[in-house]
Amino acid sequence: MTKPANPATEPDHKPSNFLRQIIENDLAQGTYASRRWAGSPGDAAHHAKGEPDPAKIRTRFPPEPNGYLHVGHAKSICINFGLAKEYGGVCHLRFDDTNPEKEDTEYVNSIIDAVKWLGFDWAQIGQAAGSAAPYQASDYFDFMYRAAEFLIEAGYAYVDEQSAEDMRANRGDFGKPGVDSPFRTRTVAENLMRFREMRDGKLADGAAVLRAKIDMASPNINLRDPAIYRIRRATHHHTGDTWCIYPMYTFAHPIEDALEQITHSICTLEFEDQRPFYDWLMARLSESTTRSDGQVVAGLLAAPSPKQYEFSRLNLTYVITSKRKLAQLVNENKVSGWDDPRMPTIVGLRRRGYTPTSLRLFADRIGVTKSDSWIDYSTLEGCLREDLENTAHRAMAVLDPVKLVLTNWDEVMGAGHLEPCTQPALPHADDGAEVPTRHFKIGKEVWIERDDFIEVAPKGYKRLYPGNKVRLKGGYVIECTGCTKDAAGNITEVQATVIPDTKSGTPGSATVKASAAITWVGVNDGLQAEVRMYDRLFTDAQPDAGGKDFLAALNPDSLKVVTAYVEPSLAHVPASAHFQFERHGYFVTDRVDHGDGKLVFNKITGLKDTWAK
Repeated sequence: MTKPANPATEPDHKPSNFLRQIIENDLAQGTYASRRWAGSPGDAAHHAKGEPDPAKIRTRFPPEPNGYLHVGHAKSICINFGLAKEYGGVCHLRFDDTNPEKEDTEYVNSIIDAVKWLGFDWAQIGQAAGSAAPYQASDYFDFMYRAAEFLIEAGYAYVDEQSAEDMRANRGDFGKPGVDSPFRTRTVAENLMRFREMRDGKLADGAAVLRAKIDMASPNINLRDPAIYRIRRATHHHTGDTWCIYPMYTFAHPIEDALEQITHSICTLEFEDQRPFYDWLMARLSESTTRSDGQVVAGLLAAPSPKQYEFSRLNLTYVITSKRKLAQLVNENKVSGWDDPRMPTIVGLRRRGYTPTSLRLFADRIGVTKSDSWIDYSTLEGCLREDLENTAHRAMAVLDPVKLVLTNWDEVMGAGHLEPCTQPALPHADDGAEVPTRHFKIGKEVWIERDDFIEVAPKGYKRLYPGNKVRLKGGYVIECTGCTKDAAGNITEVQATVIPDTKSGTPGSATVKASAAITWVGVNDGLQAEVRMYDRLFTDAQPDAGGKDFLAALNPDSLKVVTAYVEPSLAHVPASAHFQFERHGYFVTDRVDHGDGKLVFNKITGLKDTWAK
């Protein structure tokens, strides 16, 4: 079973990167030290009014609740929550729930569970862990609507009633500027009327959108009057049927950051081209404007505005992180579900046996950069081995069993005799720590691995063959005498004789030289178990790069289920318990199917990287 994580795998000293440099510079200059919680929607929902927040940073992790999080999200979680913790700040868990057609409370709950499992909390300064509710974009829909009318009144937004096809054609491309919409010159009064009709359900879905009025000739296509509101008659999992118009993500996200007084809005590089719109929106909503009735209205947002910073997303070999493609794997039954241990989802990695410590270590180890690169999957596996090496209890398991009969056992040990054996469960326990032990028994018949015996041994082969001596690990030295085959020539039994007085840990253990020690499980007390031998889901290191058909790269050997025998110390282990099966690698009891009376183990990874071979 897994002991508490070893802090040595998560050193306090963190290597510098461009995000840390930005944060340290802002803290040194007091960029956000003047901020106060002053009655914003974010304040009303989660903070004591007037609470100062000097010299602190506020980050956020803002997933859309439209699917299960994957290993790339784990990196982002570790960065945003990790930086906030490191610099004495706060990270907000926020659901960007602006698309009701694809969102569901199932995904909300799975995201909350994933963040907690990774070891992070979004409680605010001075609050108890877990006491604060996550943030939701939908909490700010009223404010976002008011911000949209503010932009209309300031001449920065208009209702466009072109068809989707015309709007797409008139947007232009990288070599051709866009064409102004015929609705771009509408008056403020017309735009307010039509926008309110959108809100009141008087226009059909798709009949109109609200667009920001920026620059249709901008070389950045994202600034060519982007849509900021659309009509969607869909029941929202949080607000129900209150709204039939919903803000676009690119409009909602900066507003959420500002209302929650985020200081460093950290996202992946695909949002870099959206940063100019982020800054444009923050500037417009901070300006005073003169309404159509001549009244001057102060800006809706206070300075200083949050700033967006981008880092490279995680590209991990033999993995895909496209939500659409992951959903395709599930929907076409290529995997058993979102938590299939071959999936790169956090629920899949958890069921596979990856630990929170290993994923946090992985995020630290790969670092934060602005350049795209590929991380080999072996790096992730290495972080897991580093965590489990000193924490996962050892055990013996035979995955491809053949029976070994000690033909002289009854004569030299006594008929029916079972000899108790003991082995350490943690050979590398800390100095001074009590070493846990495992107990099992050896008798006349044991299970061994089929490939531990060969009739004619090649040069260098050190395990069982007629005439050779090996040690049954933790037990006796034996000498192989032969085997029995069936009519098809398959080996059905191996025979050997036991050499008395050679038991491990006794004075006679060194009197007979053995060429190797092999693992085994007693027939008398061994337990039958289902072992799921998982491997990488794809055979191609970049299965969907360059438009390739990722389904063609599915690994046909990514799962093999075997009936194995394990030692009796594993009779009552709980689900999600980690073990090192000696010789074979690291395994975990399945968190769904394992239980008393049904032992189910998942292979996590081998003792070393053998994929290249």
